[in-house]
Amino acid sequence: MTTHNNTNITEKNKLTHNFQIADQIFQSRLMLGTGRYRNSDEAINSIEASKASIITVAIRRIKTLKDIGKSNLIDLINWKNLWMLPNTAGCETADEAIRIASLGIEINKQVGQSDNRFIKLEVISDSNNLLPDPIGTLKAAEYLVNKNFVVLPYIYPDPILAKQLEDIGCHAIMPLGSPIGSGQGIQNLENIKIILENAKVPIVIDAGISRASEASQAMEMGATAVLLNTAVAKSSNPTMMAEAMKLSVISGRNCYLAGIMKTQSNGYSSSPENGRLKLI
Repeated sequence: MTTHNNTNITEKNKLTHNFQIADQIFQSRLMLGTGRYRNSDEAINSIEASKASIITVAIRRIKTLKDIGKSNLIDLINWKNLWMLPNTAGCETADEAIRIASLGIEINKQVGQSDNRFIKLEVISDSNNLLPDPIGTLKAAEYLVNKNFVVLPYIYPDPILAKQLEDIGCHAIMPLGSPIGSGQGIQNLENIKIILENAKVPIVIDAGISRASEASQAMEMGATAVLLNTAVAKSSNPTMMAEAMKLSVISGRNCYLAGIMKTQSNGYSSSPENGRLKLI
C-alpha cells in the first residue's frame, strides 16, 4: 500500500501560492480593498474570511494623520498580520498622487509598518469612466521610484505602458480587468496576455471582477494575484463572497500550475482503442 507524505504536499502547495513583491513575501494571492462596505463589521469579517495578506486603503479618505486612532476602519484592522497597501485613489494629476503617496508612507508608520514603502499608484483624470491616465501615471511612478517607493501602478491594459513602468523600476504592474466597480469582468484579454508574457515583475489583475469565476480566470491566465473590492463589499453576503474569492484564486492558481490542456478542433475519445472488448 502506497502512503503519501501529506506534510510535504502541504509545504509544496504553500510555496506555490506564496509570491514576492520587492523584498516582501506574501502568502495569499488575493488582495482586498476596504471601501464601499455597509459597515466596519462587514469589512473586518470579509478581510478575515478572504485570508488576504495585502489590504489596500484609500489615503484620501483620511483627512489628516490625526484621524488615525479615532475609531476608523484602519484602527480596527490588525496590521500585525496584514500588509497595508496605501493607494492614491481619487487623485487626478501626477503631482496630487505624489503628495498623497507621501502621506501613505506616514500612515504606514502610524500602524507600525515603518519599513513599508509600498504604494498603489492611481492617477485618474477621467471622472466618468474612471480610466487611469497613462501619462500622469508614468510621470508620478518615475518620481516615486526615484524616491525609493515600492510602486504598484494601476493602468489600462496597455502592454507598452506596462513595459515602460517595469523598465523605470516599478515592482509590480496592476492592469485593470475592466473599469473600477463596473463588474464587467476581464476585458481586453489579448492585451493582458501580452502583458503577462512579457513581464518580469508580478502582474496583479485589478478592478472589474464581479464573481469567483472571473478571479479564477485571471489566475488561470497566469496572473500573479488579483485585487478586488466592490465584488465583495456590494454582494449580499460579503463574508461568504470573500471566502468564495479566496477559494477561486487558489483554484485558478492550481489550474495554471497543473497545465491546461490544449484546445482541439475535434472531439477525441478518452477511452483507448487498443484492447477494446470485441463483441462476437
